[in-house]
Amino acid sequence: MDETLLDIGEVARQSGLAPSALRFYERKGLITAVGRNGLRRTYLPQTLERLALVTCARDAGFTLAEIAAFLRAGPSDAVLREGMAAKERAVDERIAQLTRLRDSLRHAAVCDHDPLVECPDFKQAIRRVSAP
Repeated sequence: MDETLLDIGEVARQSGLAPSALRFYERKGLITAVGRNGLRRTYLPQTLERLALVTCARDAGFTLAEIAAFLRAGPSDAVLREGMAAKERAVDERIAQLTRLRDSLRHAAVCDHDPLVECPDFKQAIRRVSAP
């Protein structure tokens, strides 16, 4: 086997994804095997970078279809760019919500009100978490 290629087991190990997920991503067109080493698929090393992008996008709430469209898109794809801008706004909103949640948890960690959930400051902080 060419030493620059990684077999599916190595890609799975380095990416933290199961081989079945890699085969699924391949069927969805997100990654491409470049050959086989016996029965095992082989991939170029840059497949790991693509998988990192896919994982990051999935964690941010992108669907596999959205990720596939992004991976195929060119600079003139206005519809995709509009979708990316909308997703960016949604990610910003989620970051703001998580920041409010973090602040609420910080308060809860040091609050001595009994019971904690009846603390007026905690209640106010929790209300802010779900606020837009």
